[in-house]
Amino acid sequence: MAIDLRATLRDLVRAVLRAMRERDLALHAAAVTFYGGIALVPAAVLTIRLAALLAGPERVSDLAGGPVGAVPGALGADRAAGALVRAGVSLGWIQALVALVPATLYGEGLRRAFASLSRPPDQPREPVRGWQGRLLVLPLFAAGPGLLLVLLLVLPVAAALLERGGWTGFGGVVVSFLTVWVVLSALLTWVYRIVGPARPEWVACSVGATLTAANLSGFAHGFVLFWAIPVDLGYPFGGFDVVGAVVAVALWLYLLHSIALIGYVATTRTYADLHGVG
Repeated sequence: MAIDLRATLRDLVRAVLRAMRERDLALHAAAVTFYGGIALVPAAVLTIRLAALLAGPERVSDLAGGPVGAVPGALGADRAAGALVRAGVSLGWIQALVALVPATLYGEGLRRAFASLSRPPDQPREPVRGWQGRLLVLPLFAAGPGLLLVLLLVLPVAAALLERGGWTGFGGVVVSFLTVWVVLSALLTWVYRIVGPARPEWVACSVGATLTAANLSGFAHGFVLFWAIPVDLGYPFGGFDVVGAVVAVALWLYLLHSIALIGYVATTRTYADLHGVG
């Protein structure tokens, strides 16, 4: 049984690597990062605005105070996070409707990448309808405020534990990791099952999304740690710190999107092999 399991895992890894080579993972991750760079801020302020509608602007601002305070202050990252929260809480409804246009670009970028990565090499390329991806991510904006409130309720506890240091601080990191893991698992399950065109069953998507979300949660915490390291990000760019900071954020987004795409390919490939399709 153990030998069969190792052989299955080996075949899966080979299939995923083959799909990555045939479809150029780096190019697709860069494309999704471009879409995400446009959509990230509008999606964030929309989610914050909807959360404020549920819990009240003052409550959301108070809950966000702890996580924002825990953001490293290098290059004004804490000020940027605070400004994002204030912009979301005070967002007008006309602004919110306009923000939907760039925010839903994330769905289009993900669907285009998923369609290319999940298509067998010998299968004719079918046209990708980007508008479908835009529509299919809309339910995430309905669920987003609830998930955000969960994060805002738990992360201050993790931040307080982290400030104590020692094993208590380590417990804060664990609480933060698990919370982000659960939230990302829920989001990725929807994205893999609904936004992606391959449509594996819910159970398969849930397993693949949970495993992928664990890696994403770890790397997201690594991103926060990265900002605490005293590195001159502007040095390679002629001393322009803002340019260095933007490039650093883009590179981390690129890494996170690469992990998400690999998780999707592994999920769809495993499902196809188990059911003899694709």
